[in-house]
Amino acid sequence: MMTEAFVNASVTPLESLDMLSPYEVAKLQDKSQGGLYRLLRQCALAVLNCGSELDSTRMVLERFRKFDIQISQKHRGVQLDLVNAPASAFVDGELIQGIREHLFAVVRDLLYVQDEFKDCCDDLDPSPLTTNLVFHILRHANALRPHVKPNVMVCWGGHSINRDEYEYTKKVGYELGLRRLQICTGCGPGAMKGPMKGAAIAHAKQRKADPRYIGITEPGIIAAESPNPIVNELIILPDIEKRLEAFVRLGHGIIVFPGGAGTAEEILYMLGILLREENAEIPFPLIFTGPAGSEEYFETVDQFIAETLGERARSKYEIIINDPHAVAERAKQALTEVTAHRRAVGESYHYNWQLHIPHSLQQTFEPTHDNMAALNLSRNQPDYELASQLRCALSGIVAGNVKEPGIRAIEEFGPFDLHGEPAIMRSLDRLLTAFIEQRRMKIDFEDYQPCFRIAAPLDQVTPD
Repeated sequence: MMTEAFVNASVTPLESLDMLSPYEVAKLQDKSQGGLYRLLRQCALAVLNCGSELDSTRMVLERFRKFDIQISQKHRGVQLDLVNAPASAFVDGELIQGIREHLFAVVRDLLYVQDEFKDCCDDLDPSPLTTNLVFHILRHANALRPHVKPNVMVCWGGHSINRDEYEYTKKVGYELGLRRLQICTGCGPGAMKGPMKGAAIAHAKQRKADPRYIGITEPGIIAAESPNPIVNELIILPDIEKRLEAFVRLGHGIIVFPGGAGTAEEILYMLGILLREENAEIPFPLIFTGPAGSEEYFETVDQFIAETLGERARSKYEIIINDPHAVAERAKQALTEVTAHRRAVGESYHYNWQLHIPHSLQQTFEPTHDNMAALNLSRNQPDYELASQLRCALSGIVAGNVKEPGIRAIEEFGPFDLHGEPAIMRSLDRLLTAFIEQRRMKIDFEDYQPCFRIAAPLDQVTPD
């Protein structure tokens, strides 16, 4: 039986982070309700725990409950003191360089985001305010590259995928890399790691300078999906809604691999944008793909979209099965269309300002039992609004599966109850049941207990 190994170490920061003010240091050490210490500890532990097979924030925090991080100012600058850190983050007593970079990306983003929320763009309406905040965060992280033609493909998909699906994501990434495209994912394992790994080999073959493997995450999910080793640009957005907007503003197209509730949430978010009339003329490729044997996943998702959002939603994406070459060719062709459109309308290459994202998709959704039960899961609204409501339902299920507050709420009050139009509820029930049967909800699928209940449709309820 292996025992967990821990390391105590002191780490100095990179570049400008060597110059933190005493005020900033105090904020990072503040353990009060409004302080940053809890987030700093959780996010730092996540990046130090790279390669973990645990997809529960609670389990990670429990395993490393004695971990601590302190920040102090020395005569040479700032120093991070790590106590009982995962030994896997070190080699020969030295913190691995990539993990060191991620550790200070945590410090950079936590400090900047809190300051930016106080002072940025306070004269704007809520929707453009959020879009500008996301822009400022990405710019501060040096993620925006002006004057470079659109070349960033976002790859979405599950962390809990089978081996064949993982190998397929690498093949697609390889084909994208041969075409010198950059890769952006949610930074974790599975379908987030595979495309980066494949692209890294292709970029090496093409002798590509400055290859980018961008990982975008948020504090609530990072411990359950620790950054994979290939990520060389880690960016932490403050919540899931701003994380999703960052994908869409920074990326130039999206490829979706098989996944679970989180991937379905991302798909619904994207459809909630593409179904808006304001975005009808803006090219934004959305491709679903997987290996032979994964047809059932995409058939399930495609059927769900048809039954709930209709044929107009189905027209917003294409499905390519078992053909990495065709996926990459289609992506490259679509990016040519994106480039031509942005040049024609005078839009920037590096940030998609033109795309309209409604405030309903930007508002932070708190997955409480009351909020989940109050979702409007019916067709008495525009299709893009229903997509937004369904996105929230899936977001709550992700929280109940892997996020600490969601897990705690389920333990205290039981599963989330979802109510809605009978036909919608039947479709949602089939979708979620399929995810469970296909072992897509969690890595430890054998012990999975649903964190949700689909309320009996009204046409199935019988009187006492």
